[in-house]
Amino acid sequence: MGGLLCTALAVYSFILLVRVIMSWVQAFGGRIPDALSGPVGFVYQVTEPVLGFFRRYIPPVGMFDISIFFVFILIGVLQRAVCSAGL
Repeated sequence: MGGLLCTALAVYSFILLVRVIMSWVQAFGGRIPDALSGPVGFVYQVTEPVLGFFRRYIPPVGMFDISIFFVFILIGVLQRAVCSAGL
């Protein structure tokens, strides 16, 4: 069970990283190709509920949404607690 949770946390971290990269591309004037609309929609569907929850309690700093940093910190804490314990 612990191995499955560790894998799920790692995959979610990767998906969050993809979302960060996509937001940077868009922030610097890039455009996500239409051919990737399915995967992009999936990334937003999977990450938005968690990020939205944190956004309710953590205001943006200027124009930067820092809620994602707290999600990465939480995932790191969970990974250390669950994955290093060998559960």
